[in-house]
Amino acid sequence: MNHPANTHSMEIARAIGFMIAAMFLLPCIDAIAKWLSGSISAGQVTWSRFLFQILFMLPLLPRSRGQWITPSLWLHAARGALLVGATLFFFSGLAYLPLADAISIFFVEPLMVTILSAVFLKEAFGWRRLLAIVAGFIGALIIIRPTFSDVGWPAIYPVCAAGCFSFYILLTRKLVAKEDPIRLQFLAGIFGFVVISAMLAAASGQDVAALAFIQPTPAQWGLLCGLGLIATTGHLLVVYAFRHAPVSVLAPFQYVEIIGSTVLGFLIFDDFPDSVTWIGILIIVGSGIYVFHRETIVGARRERVGISPPTAG
Repeated sequence: MNHPANTHSMEIARAIGFMIAAMFLLPCIDAIAKWLSGSISAGQVTWSRFLFQILFMLPLLPRSRGQWITPSLWLHAARGALLVGATLFFFSGLAYLPLADAISIFFVEPLMVTILSAVFLKEAFGWRRLLAIVAGFIGALIIIRPTFSDVGWPAIYPVCAAGCFSFYILLTRKLVAKEDPIRLQFLAGIFGFVVISAMLAAASGQDVAALAFIQPTPAQWGLLCGLGLIATTGHLLVVYAFRHAPVSVLAPFQYVEIIGSTVLGFLIFDDFPDSVTWIGILIIVGSGIYVFHRETIVGARRERVGISPPTAG
């Protein structure tokens, strides 16, 4: 029989694996959105993202468990609305910023969400883990080397996206403990689709560039469909990750997304990182590896002494 501490360590490792896989996958969404930004508005790309998420989730619904109508339904609605806000803000920023720069600015989010998880979810975390998260954040700052005068007002978009996504992650962590992940993501898609559809309808006939709607070409529909598939798969991986580990453990691994964005930015948009950027990336990767190493050590100690695993590390 597996020892509880050993089982806990395996769950943490599985969660980290899910998170890393998601963070390498999700930059493909941003690359597609940036590619389309010259012809399709951020609002229409966001609308398509939720439409295809619903369609791709439908075959999975028979595998979901539990009640659909619960007292937590309003939290699902809030989660969907927050994801719309994060997606719309970020896609809007991609029209002005290089992919790696937008992601780097966005990555004030892991630090936000770790602190917010302590405030709202009462998740404890040790100073070593906090130091690793701060180190990852510093790595992101090294990559972007941000000043408002250099980047300009478009920097506000990924910052707003980070704020929305931080609260989205908190609601995910709160709901995933008692909700089926498939149902969780399907409801996010439904509520997100309703919110962005209402926004597009309200903007119809108005001169709002971010919410303009056109008839996509077949090739553009194909890209939008691919974006929806990647978003569905990536966010399911994130939900399963948070089902097996607390926010404070997984937060540093969100920085891995910068690596994928940097590679895609070079391959597709010819944005090659300079030497300082690579230093920032190494710091980010190092912070994630340290948290994994720290969690392994803590798990081994629990296994030796036979204690129940707490949430702090």
